[in-house]
Amino acid sequence: MMNERAQLLLRTLIERYVAEGQPVGSKTLSQHAGLDVSPATIRNIMADLEDHGFIASPHTSAGRIPTARGYRFFVDALLAARPMVREQNLPAELPSDTPQHSIEAASQLLSQLTCFAGVVLTPRRQELSLRHVEFLPLSDKRVLLILVTSDGSVQNRILHTERNYSAVELLEAGNFLTLHASGRTLAELVVLVQHELLRLKGDIVALMNAAVEVGSSTATGGETVLVSGELQLLGISELSANVGRVRQLLELFEQKTALLQLLDQGSRADGVQIYIGGESGLAPLDECSVVTAPYHVDGAVVGTLGVIGPTRMAYDRVIPIVDITARLLSSALTLQSKQ
Repeated sequence: MMNERAQLLLRTLIERYVAEGQPVGSKTLSQHAGLDVSPATIRNIMADLEDHGFIASPHTSAGRIPTARGYRFFVDALLAARPMVREQNLPAELPSDTPQHSIEAASQLLSQLTCFAGVVLTPRRQELSLRHVEFLPLSDKRVLLILVTSDGSVQNRILHTERNYSAVELLEAGNFLTLHASGRTLAELVVLVQHELLRLKGDIVALMNAAVEVGSSTATGGETVLVSGELQLLGISELSANVGRVRQLLELFEQKTALLQLLDQGSRADGVQIYIGGESGLAPLDECSVVTAPYHVDGAVVGTLGVIGPTRMAYDRVIPIVDITARLLSSALTLQSKQ
């Protein structure tokens, strides 16, 4: 348990460090904390906070800086007791003409308001339902699979089969899937194949299983991460000072696979999630914090958005920006789904 004086000093130290970016000494704490105690008492409390891992002392300064554990306590215990203030520059709504325009606007808004990187995990393709399935024969034991989803997207994939199929067999398989899978998501189609198609000929079942496997991987691969403002992170001294870390960050934003997995965790969470330093499990983000929130269409979670910035961020400002932007994107996408 941390007593009230220690909590006040920790909160004051974090607020001063976030504002100024410099290690905070006991004299500064005495001036800003408003505690009627001696400098010696403040130094003793600071030493205790350091012993428990909430703050650290850089080699080049007598002042202290927060650790990841200190930020975590600040976010969980100290911010919870303070009302969040809505960012005045947040718009009343996002563009709602197309889903892509809404998502791009959300990503850019997050970056503009925080001066960090704004990220949006686009809606999952597996939420789309199927409209049409077709198989066309190719030469040398190959079949062209055509999947048409409810948004009009067409996915073409070549299946390598164990034997050659006749045009009649392929027509039968395509018609069966179109009839029974139309209106179902790809995830639901997996269940259909596993339970309903066992009565058909084994070779046809194998073909349909292959189609479902390709379709499901296509849907999962359809998730993308839209990033805005990542270059703004290069202007933050504590990140740009480490050339190797900068290179890792840029690779993370370029490849996006690991970032996609992290944001996907946020889509399964309830409300705003905060990953501080190593909590993200991604080495390039060891000196960063990630604040995410899921967004919805008609009440169902379809993606995640968030902000990536240094651990030295104004959490009390960033958290409401992320939360409200998720609500704005949810409203825009839900409106489009009803049109």
